[in-house]
Amino acid sequence: MIDGQAPVEVFEEIDSTILEARRRAERGEISSVWLIAKRQTAGRGRRGRAWTSHDGNLMATLLFATDAPPQQIALLGFATGVALAETIDAVVGGGAAQLKWPNDVFVHGAKVSGIMLDSGSLASGQTWVALAFGVNLADAPENIDQKAICLRDLLPPDAHAPEPLAFLASMRPRLDHWSSRISNEGFEPLRQAWLQRAFGLGREAHVVQGEHTLEGRIAGLSPRGELELDTDAGRRLIAAGDVFLPKVA
Repeated sequence: MIDGQAPVEVFEEIDSTILEARRRAERGEISSVWLIAKRQTAGRGRRGRAWTSHDGNLMATLLFATDAPPQQIALLGFATGVALAETIDAVVGGGAAQLKWPNDVFVHGAKVSGIMLDSGSLASGQTWVALAFGVNLADAPENIDQKAICLRDLLPPDAHAPEPLAFLASMRPRLDHWSSRISNEGFEPLRQAWLQRAFGLGREAHVVQGEHTLEGRIAGLSPRGELELDTDAGRRLIAAGDVFLPKVA
């Protein structure tokens, strides 16, 4: 699905790389491209939340077109999570990064990265996709709905934060690898890689879906990418929602 040779465009400042991707798609400008922002004035997170942009962090969106079905496109969120986790481990040490369903990367119990997917139909019959993520490389936002951390905090005092474009260059072949495996082998190899890093597996959690909340124990990840939650009424498969885990004393 992903073009490993897609060029990179860097903006000194923009409202949001994912909004720019949507604008280009709606104008019919669909050549594969990475859109990178040094600063964002209106960064977006899931469900319309703001994504706080700090200097020195990576804010990226990959825009491309594909013939892949929607179910396969949705799996790119998991591929991106694993690729980011592998790249973070290469920076701070193996096994540090974990994955919180559906689209967050955690280190030491705090959020270091978030992932978003946007898409739409093209007149050609293809689907345009904007795969976006932010990584806290140099600074972590405060006053958000969960604890955050940056990679600079995990390095020796005299070390510099990873440079955004260098981090992206290291991450891209890992994303290409997992995207290709989805196309060639299906979800199962990626699902197993994701589960090896699953944050909160076996722990009690509550899942917020609009006005409704489900409580249970996180049991795994289904073959379709749903969260498996064991509740008092039996196992539930969660296709969308926000997961909250109680703090561990």
